[in-house]
Amino acid sequence: MDLHDRDYYMDGLLKKDFRILSRAITLVESSLVQHRRMAREILDDLMPKTGHATRLGITGVPGVGKSSFIESFGMMLLEKGHYVAVLSIDPSSSRSGGSIMADKTRMTRLSADKRAYIRPSPSGGTLGGVARKTRETMLLCEAAGFDVIIVETVGVGQSETVAASMVDFFLLLMLAGAGDELQGIKKGVMELADAIVINKADGDNLAKAERARKEYESAVHLLSRPSDLWTPPALTCSALHTTGLDRVWETILSHRDALLKNGELAKKRRAQSLDWMWSIVDEGLKERFYNHPGLKKCLPKILLDVESGKTAPAAAADELLLSLDHCSRERRARSWKRYGGGPIKK
Repeated sequence: MDLHDRDYYMDGLLKKDFRILSRAITLVESSLVQHRRMAREILDDLMPKTGHATRLGITGVPGVGKSSFIESFGMMLLEKGHYVAVLSIDPSSSRSGGSIMADKTRMTRLSADKRAYIRPSPSGGTLGGVARKTRETMLLCEAAGFDVIIVETVGVGQSETVAASMVDFFLLLMLAGAGDELQGIKKGVMELADAIVINKADGDNLAKAERARKEYESAVHLLSRPSDLWTPPALTCSALHTTGLDRVWETILSHRDALLKNGELAKKRRAQSLDWMWSIVDEGLKERFYNHPGLKKCLPKILLDVESGKTAPAAAADELLLSLDHCSRERRARSWKRYGGGPIKK
């Protein structure tokens, strides 16, 4: 076993070896340069094996029962013959940066099944609660033969745009009678949703859930829609009693068929790939900025000046960018002289 051998990962993934899949995901999530290089090579080789899965994003406010829903929904999909991967994005610990919620302990039945794979990952403070390398992890899972990929976001009221930009179908879980205090959270996410599902529609809550469903169904027509080909429906279900889950899956398949017939799914994924590329560029530029040796010298003083009120934040930002440009010119000049060039023009 050679952890630095690309074929080791390739063969293991294609054989659905969960241990090797976990190691490959760890490789993708690593910040080490050599790990990133190998991860890129592995992903490039695996690209022809990806793209076949149904990519589903699930979000909702805390307490809505996301984990219970995903476990019941995932078990139903396994019974239908699917292979399910759950990429559950936990809030990051402020101390260790690791996952807090430990989703495998919250989805015991699903995690015990050999046809399912659960990977909790720390969000790392990423907007929308989506881990930095979730897209790459999704591709690895697809190459390993999983045909349904579920991305569970933190769902704490942040923008879920990042999550919606990497999946085919974005599902918003809601509760009946949750109170007006959640309205600010709901509206922005509702405009991204391909379906709204009222969970916990059972027992004494059944009538409330049906009323909520009708209210959300009416509200959807007043919001902008993710696609002109699809009007997001409002549904009810009970993850506890496993009722209404079949209807949710049928809705996801209907949405997929509608987008496939018009070529919109392929167009959507092409746009997502470009968004993915630019997000990596943004991340790389920010990383290089903070690691620039010239800026490391002047950054502490500028930070102190901003904190003490001596320098305005905007002026400090301009100074940092000018310093970066100055350092880059000096570096080019040194390189030019080293190889026999004349004075560099400014």
